[in-house]
Amino acid sequence: MTATLDSPVRIGKPAIGALGTLALALGTLQAVVEPSLPLLQHDLGIGPAEGPLIFITLLITGAVVAPIAGKLGDRYGGKRVLIVLMTLVSIGGMLSSLAPNLPVLLLGQVLQGAMVGALPLSFILVRKHLPPGQTQVAVGLVSGLFTGGGLVGMLIAGPIAEGLSRHWMFAIPTIAIIATTLIVARSMPDDPPAASDSRIDWLGVILLSCTLVALVLGFTAVAGGGLPPLVTGAVIVGVAALATGWVVVERRVPSPMVDLRMLAAPAMWSSCVVTLLMSLGFGMTVYLVPQLLSTPAEGYGFAASSTDIGLLLLPATIAGVVAGTIAGIAARRFSPRAVITVGAIATAAALLTLASMHDATWQLVVARALIGFAVSVSAIALLAGIATAVAAEDTGIATGLLVVTRVVGVAIGAQIAGAILEARIDPASDLPNESAFTTGFAIAGVITALSLLAVRIMKKGARA
Repeated sequence: MTATLDSPVRIGKPAIGALGTLALALGTLQAVVEPSLPLLQHDLGIGPAEGPLIFITLLITGAVVAPIAGKLGDRYGGKRVLIVLMTLVSIGGMLSSLAPNLPVLLLGQVLQGAMVGALPLSFILVRKHLPPGQTQVAVGLVSGLFTGGGLVGMLIAGPIAEGLSRHWMFAIPTIAIIATTLIVARSMPDDPPAASDSRIDWLGVILLSCTLVALVLGFTAVAGGGLPPLVTGAVIVGVAALATGWVVVERRVPSPMVDLRMLAAPAMWSSCVVTLLMSLGFGMTVYLVPQLLSTPAEGYGFAASSTDIGLLLLPATIAGVVAGTIAGIAARRFSPRAVITVGAIATAAALLTLASMHDATWQLVVARALIGFAVSVSAIALLAGIATAVAAEDTGIATGLLVVTRVVGVAIGAQIAGAILEARIDPASDLPNESAFTTGFAIAGVITALSLLAVRIMKKGARA
């Protein structure tokens, strides 16, 4: 008998356990790059300007996959799409593990970015195959294990990369993903696709992908210097043309990937501005802190290994997890705008403090944890605020806009930080001057502080 939404095929603990284990493995694979980024740069022979590409490439794919993963699952069946995406992630993980150079590693990271679709597709599956009460428990389990995977990845990246090699750092989580995907394929029943008249905006997907890639690569090329003015101008024109084409398509198609018409609402565009500015500062921080920790101790650095960096960044990861559990409560009790304001002030203060105080590891650890907590709380409060500021049927579109904006902000922020370090490399040591880190933290703090201006507009938009 064919299963329908009215008579779903129930699933047991093994299927839920497989989904949870898959989420754990995905979270681990996603988290191994940040603590090992200096090691990867050294092994691949790349400088500070190219280093952020490793970190942000996965995010770019995620920004494209996030808005359409649920639509694909509803149209073609959650299990089928999940297996396809996990196949791409597995190929990407193996490419990353075998990568002899930066281009191959970046290709692997592009494919790994398909993992962003795993959570919404998992939620589709448990919603179709479990009663409401059990669905909430299963969603919490899968989400929690994905977050826990981030902690695991942060801890194991350094020991594996230093004890075995950077190749195994990607290979071990990928092997776990392959194994658990096979278990999901066997234990999870097929779910019927839902009837839908809306089409997938494939042209919008392609144009957004090209725009983001061109933006990041163009920024890297321009920031690296040495380009003739005409070439620099051509890069800028090319990115602008792709972005314009995407905007035109999204405004005209019946079912856009991202409905840009919502940006006309003050609450929407002000939330996007706040998200962009805070994400810029956060992206700069995520890149600068590991670079400073790994700099040789002769002078101003700490000579931290990948293992050390993972341990030192662990409080920041835990702070982000804790933020997720209390952000909704805080937003409901004090209002999203109040939470966002406090988060922006705390982030800016921590960054500006780092600009003048970064000569001890505890300063970096405390500041990074505070920034991770404040940015995570603010991001969730922004989602909660916009979800109540727009019509119920527009909630998915509005939150999708914020997700894309956040990814773009983090990507550009990391690139800005890399460009600052690249511009102030000491020819004698081939390392950035300490002033580069001071400048980077100060700029990140000022950018974050500017978000407070947009927060003021949010209140007016909410009243309107």
